[in-house]
Amino acid sequence: MTKAPATLSPEAILLVGGKGTRLRPMTVHTPKPMVPAAGVPFLTHQLARARAAGVEHIVLATSYLAEVFEPYFGDGSSLGLHLEYVTEEEPLGTGGAIRNVASRLRSGPDDPVLIFNGDILTGLDIRALVDNHRTTGADVSLHLTRVPDPRAYGLVPTDEQGRVTAFLEKPQTPEEIVTDQINAGAYVFNRSVIDTIPADRPVSVERETFPGLLAEGAHLQGMVDSTYWLDLGTPQAFVRGSADLVLGRAPSPAVPGRCGDRLVLDSASVADDAKLTGGTVIGPQARVGAGARIDGSTVLEGAVVEEGAQVRDSLIGARARIGARTVLQGAVVGDGALVGPDNELRDGVRVWCGADIPAGAVRFSSDQ
Repeated sequence: MTKAPATLSPEAILLVGGKGTRLRPMTVHTPKPMVPAAGVPFLTHQLARARAAGVEHIVLATSYLAEVFEPYFGDGSSLGLHLEYVTEEEPLGTGGAIRNVASRLRSGPDDPVLIFNGDILTGLDIRALVDNHRTTGADVSLHLTRVPDPRAYGLVPTDEQGRVTAFLEKPQTPEEIVTDQINAGAYVFNRSVIDTIPADRPVSVERETFPGLLAEGAHLQGMVDSTYWLDLGTPQAFVRGSADLVLGRAPSPAVPGRCGDRLVLDSASVADDAKLTGGTVIGPQARVGAGARIDGSTVLEGAVVEEGAQVRDSLIGARARIGARTVLQGAVVGDGALVGPDNELRDGVRVWCGADIPAGAVRFSSDQ
């Protein structure tokens, strides 16, 4: 039996309901997809890439701080999109969130629906994923990527035709690493498959839906696309992703300016002799003082980096202040925090929102 003609413009679901626990303190006041990357909320990059691939209708599955999204993006018309918002009253997991928004979809049973996780930065060829789904006749297609060390991920082996043969939880021994292919967090579902997900309860697509479909004999297709891919779940990864967007290593039509070594938003103020490198972003109304050196870092709205400070691979929250001559290396400073002069914060240190660190309170010896 032949399938009905697919719609030319697939619609999409964006899963943006997570709490972003690993990104704290940046997600205390801001949902993870709304934390700025390369000058705009990260979600903007995903929406713009979807629109560039021909998607016009996107449903956002929200939960944590759900009230933030619609006031910012509205109906999506400024991006050439039609956006709708559905909020989970209780967390439903990836599968439950997908099922929870099904009533807003317009697709027919055999039409493809794109699904994206809201914390993945990728150069995936979205059109190629949809085309591959259609030509193989799959029920569900998964974007797969190859990683050097897959132990932290679920493995997805495929046969010679790209058909998924198993879903393997995080391997613990070398013998269990049967492939370097992992689930990269973007899918195409036939609409009819979405309607089979149980409603009104938590469901994990990774642990329940996909293995269940495979056991029932459904056709799950994997497409390996090993272009740029990064899970932005940790502060270090988020800072790197933002820098890669500015440097042009990660593609996005939403970067507000030319790609290069730095991105300074229009209302920011940077001293003439300050040095910004490595894809550094200076947010709106932020200020960078004389002689400061900032490399591969993100400085959010209204933050201040005083004279002579040195900041590398760090994330500085909105309205935070970094004192003169202070050194940050791989640090995260929450919104409104004050790090006084002559401090050194290194190696993943996180300063909570509103914290106040006095001058010279944290130091490292020169041989560390």
